[in-house]
Amino acid sequence: MADGTPGGGAVEHFDVLIVGAGLSGIGAGWHLQDKAPDRSYVILEGREAIGGTWDLFRYPGIRSDSDMYTLGYAFKPWTEAKAIADGPSILKYVRETARDYGIDQHIRYGHQVTAAAWSSEDALWTIIARLKDGRTVKLTASFMFLCGGYYNYEGGYTPEFPGRERFKGAFVHPQHWPEDLDYAGKRVVVIGSGATAVTLVPAMAATARHVTMLQRSPTYVVSRPAEDEMANKLRRWLPGMLAYQLIRWRNVLFGMWFFRLARNKPAAVKKNIIDMVRAQLGPDYDVDRHFTPTYNPWDQRLCLVPDADLFEAIKADKASVVTDTIETFTETGIKLKSGAELPADIIVSATGLRLQVLNGLALSIDGRAVDPSQTLAYKGMMYEDIPNLATVFGYTNASWTLKADLTCEYICRVLNQMKRTGLRQVTARNDDPNIERQPWLDFSSGYVQRAMASFPKQGSKAPWRLHQNYAMDLMSLRYAKLEDGVLQFSNPAKARAKVAA
Repeated sequence: MADGTPGGGAVEHFDVLIVGAGLSGIGAGWHLQDKAPDRSYVILEGREAIGGTWDLFRYPGIRSDSDMYTLGYAFKPWTEAKAIADGPSILKYVRETARDYGIDQHIRYGHQVTAAAWSSEDALWTIIARLKDGRTVKLTASFMFLCGGYYNYEGGYTPEFPGRERFKGAFVHPQHWPEDLDYAGKRVVVIGSGATAVTLVPAMAATARHVTMLQRSPTYVVSRPAEDEMANKLRRWLPGMLAYQLIRWRNVLFGMWFFRLARNKPAAVKKNIIDMVRAQLGPDYDVDRHFTPTYNPWDQRLCLVPDADLFEAIKADKASVVTDTIETFTETGIKLKSGAELPADIIVSATGLRLQVLNGLALSIDGRAVDPSQTLAYKGMMYEDIPNLATVFGYTNASWTLKADLTCEYICRVLNQMKRTGLRQVTARNDDPNIERQPWLDFSSGYVQRAMASFPKQGSKAPWRLHQNYAMDLMSLRYAKLEDGVLQFSNPAKARAKVAA
């Protein structure tokens, strides 16, 4: 590697620079190799390993709440028995993909990208990455592809809990789980009601003395078999890729149908979900208090529990749910506003993530700093007046990778169009004064609401509107023409000066 440090040797250049070696970044590498194979690329990864989320999170029971037939890549069939897979299995899948296709040879670890500056004169991004020893390295790229996800890897969100310093036991956040935390035979309180909490509770309950899920308000919880019986049968009867694609499309279509049903008939869907919980926990359990949210289904993400593991732990009296608010931590647990006290040896703050805009990069264009919150998002991946940059941002109502695959395909189309025309710059421009600016996401979840002011905005109509719909995005990203009057290709390569005779 050339020095690349300020004042050092030559600065390396790549056609495409990918930020992040997780699920999205590895997928981006595959698509470039498949659809734009003559383009050079590098993947800069801030950590020391492939996997992103699936390498970072190590808490008990870590798993996906999306099925692997849609969370898996379109080009690499998922072959494990479990459709709702655990974190280590997903990590193995991502690493196998990187190794099998040689994508791992393009990764540079310990490169935390901190800033990028665009020059219209040169049609280049100059990217600054911080190394583990504190030095910085500089690279240039014609196109930058941000695949580092949407939350801050440095730490999750933890509220200010009154009296927290008084608690004598262990206090942990799932994002940084201590490897040596021993909870066998211990009393555990998990604060939260989202996907992380409903994963942790049954996993810890297997060996803990008792696990209490303390929630301020309920979340919709849906049980689903961990294994997909039909998928496993089809894999025995059909070629692997055909079986994979059939199940993938079945799950995509079901997810779209269910989301639309929830939007159009929220009361009926709510009743159905709550009735399923009652069937699991029995007539004597207070489902109204602990599992009946005040909001409609899909105003926030639903929580998936494989094989009803959370309900089974509750029925076995290994776990319980308390719906209340915290008055203060005590030396031995938590005192609630109701006056009740929860004794605890360990308290887990499963209170959410901190979202991060554009992978936390400081961007500038021709010397002018960019404020992402003032930009419109084009097709959920590029940004108003920001040239040669795209991000992967998956669905909130379906698997992340469905949108990631479509995004990568689209960017390859854009790169190939630029090469064919000899134009070095692609920029989304809005000249419609009637476009209204709306929040990037309309979820009511706390982690979303805390961050939306700093995020780019979506517009009131296409192509600035986020569909959250795979079929619509399939048409918009795979089949629609690139030159739509909004996406502008410009900045031809300069002719080389003639050498004097």
